[in-house]
Amino acid sequence: MTTPDAVPLSGPRFQTDPARLYREMRRDHGSVVPVLLDGDIPAWLVLGYRELHQVTGDPVLFSRDSDLWNQWENIPADWPLLPMIGRKQPSILYTVGERHRQRAAMVSNALEAVDPFEMRGHAERFADELIDALCAEGEADLIAQYAMLLPVRVLARLYGFSDEEGPGLVTALNDMIDGRERALAGQAHLAGSMARLVADRREKPADDVVSRMLADDSGFSDEEIVQDLMVMMAAGHQPTADWIGNSLRLMLTDDRFAASLFGGRNSVAEAMNEVLWEDTPTQNVAGRWAARDTRLGGRAVRTGDLLLLGLQGANSDPQVRTHASELTGGNNAHFSFGHGEHRCPFPAQEVAEVIARTGIEVVLDRLPDIDLAVPADSLARRPSPWLRGLTRLPVRFSPVPAR
Repeated sequence: MTTPDAVPLSGPRFQTDPARLYREMRRDHGSVVPVLLDGDIPAWLVLGYRELHQVTGDPVLFSRDSDLWNQWENIPADWPLLPMIGRKQPSILYTVGERHRQRAAMVSNALEAVDPFEMRGHAERFADELIDALCAEGEADLIAQYAMLLPVRVLARLYGFSDEEGPGLVTALNDMIDGRERALAGQAHLAGSMARLVADRREKPADDVVSRMLADDSGFSDEEIVQDLMVMMAAGHQPTADWIGNSLRLMLTDDRFAASLFGGRNSVAEAMNEVLWEDTPTQNVAGRWAARDTRLGGRAVRTGDLLLLGLQGANSDPQVRTHASELTGGNNAHFSFGHGEHRCPFPAQEVAEVIARTGIEVVLDRLPDIDLAVPADSLARRPSPWLRGLTRLPVRFSPVPAR
């Protein structure tokens, strides 16, 4: 499968200008791009909107079963992407068919039972606590001191964790998602935390997400539930934190939002939707595996080939975004939450939206004259092809007292 012009899925351009990089990939290779993962492992990156719709809409031909991968013999035990492309992982990500539908229903039901008013109350309280810790200073980094701390605190409360466990979960999640030398250690910390919580709730059920998952009658083991909770926490925390950070950056730097930054709340919803189209937190996802030889976007895809879902590339496909400079308004036909039977469950999407929107609104309410403290072009992103978020967002504002 390896082609001589395969593009390494790494490097600073994913940090500095991924939009241009995706355009160049599409120009040079078309809608399905040969890429190389760590250790020169070959894969396909699907950048075409129609091709991605085809891949995510056909779970038989493009399976979520990672056992199909034709590269396992070349993957070392310490490969840093193993937390993202695992084998024999008993989680919802790698379950297929009827068992996956049962599993998705268990997760959706457990999240759907969350009271939205109670959840917003948790989000407002935690957000106010975080603002209280910085509002008297007149300056802050809204990534490290706010966005990276808020989602996991809300999710931890909804799942059943104590507030004290939040910081350790944040560190472990970031290590795991960044896919570097601490990825496996982060995965181990998260797994241990989830296993302890599941064991505790098995003994002492409560009104929380974990207890509702354990009460489901589909017969999933504790280990399967632990794996699903790890997926839910990883998918719920980091992309939501980046959604908050990317939306605040947009509102603080884009003239289209400057006039409405301190006005009504419609501007917050517009900015959040614009980010999902233009600067989505989840850029690329692994993956799907071809169940047989096929063709996709003019490429010969072989049995067992890995296909990476290029969500941001598809969102900016010129065949569907003919006027990319226009505001997206209420159009939500983006791929930022996936598509098909393995897309992000709707209740999970709603949880992320409530946390992100509440987090942004609390910042604007509590720090009314907030402004960027550094030149916009100096803001740096994490060097990851998978998730796109700021390393820091320095702001200044008039000091105000804590509530």
